[in-house]
Amino acid sequence: MSPITGGCLCGQVRYTISAPVTALRACHCRNCQKSSGSGGTVNAVVPEDAFKITQGTTRKYDDSATQSGRTLSRHFCGTCGSPIYSHRNPKPGFVVVRAGSLDDSSGLKITGNIWTASARPWSHIDPATECHPGNMPPPPAPR
Repeated sequence: MSPITGGCLCGQVRYTISAPVTALRACHCRNCQKSSGSGGTVNAVVPEDAFKITQGTTRKYDDSATQSGRTLSRHFCGTCGSPIYSHRNPKPGFVVVRAGSLDDSSGLKITGNIWTASARPWSHIDPATECHPGNMPPPPAPR
């Protein structure tokens, strides 16, 4: 598999993803709306060890006023402001990469939506996708 690549608007920050990205998740929480200036964010959830910044550095805003109560570190280009990725604290082993920063997302679709209870009335949420009024439920405990 060739690495998936992406970066910011001005080209200062570049990254690679060495794991497959097969689906996208849209977040409709108020903080994602504010940070994106739109109806929320569309994201690829990837293993933390598969994501690597290859050029430049990001700036970080630690968002502690989240609906989930967790601190979310939002990484963005300090030059052009493009959002690149985020992760929860403490780090859960994955990062949430903004799909709009991918160089090629042509084969991807939104398969899930979270925080739909706070979606803007003009946001389109495909009823055929997995939808959660809040955050994703935790995975089942191992038996």
